[in-house]
Amino acid sequence: MLSPYGYVYNYGMNVIALHEWHVTTAQANEIQLRLASQISRAGNIVNPRFIAGADISVNKFAKTGTGAVVVLSYPELEMVEVQVVTDRIEFPYVPGLLTFREAPLVLAAFEKLTLRPDALIVDGQGIAHPRRIGLASHLGLLLGLPTIGCAKSRLLGEYREPDSAAGSFSDLLDDDEIIGAALRTRAGIKPVFVSIGHRIDLPSAIRWTLACCRGYRIPEPLRLAHQAAGGYLGEKSRYKIQ
Repeated sequence: MLSPYGYVYNYGMNVIALHEWHVTTAQANEIQLRLASQISRAGNIVNPRFIAGADISVNKFAKTGTGAVVVLSYPELEMVEVQVVTDRIEFPYVPGLLTFREAPLVLAAFEKLTLRPDALIVDGQGIAHPRRIGLASHLGLLLGLPTIGCAKSRLLGEYREPDSAAGSFSDLLDDDEIIGAALRTRAGIKPVFVSIGHRIDLPSAIRWTLACCRGYRIPEPLRLAHQAAGGYLGEKSRYKIQ
């Protein structure tokens, strides 16, 4: 069946149930350690038709969060679907365990999608994480998608400042291990921190992050997902936020 925009409906994304979400912080640590070995650090995104971006906004006063997924056509980077879910957040704020606060909302938004994206860019860490499984890597496993972590700040690691030109990058290192890259997406502005999420290698993650940029610091799928999660995507889109 075709959508009103000529694309084939997916009738929802399948989320792989790998664990429970109502867990203690100790159990969350154990889950991360168990799943980290399942992350694939190889692969590429081949001839994508749709690339998704995912982001989360948290209301600290209401103790609720909003997860948003925006699907863009590629190479046009035009919005074709937006899904947003708002719900109460139960898991406490613990650095390194933000997945357990945020992922359920993103997954709920994914389950509402009618289009299946070919790849996902997440506002968060991939393997640039103490246990090598940040939000991007965790979501990649649960969704079975090639996934890239693109964070506005680093969680750990050291790097040298990349050259000022757009496209310049330097390795993000944790001791002697390369866990990501500090990538300059726009000349003269602060870099973003790109890391492997799942089913992609680092050079490909860097290349596709740059391919999805349209003159802003963060790639277009994330920029629009951020707006959707914050509730101010507004009338800029003809696609209804559901």
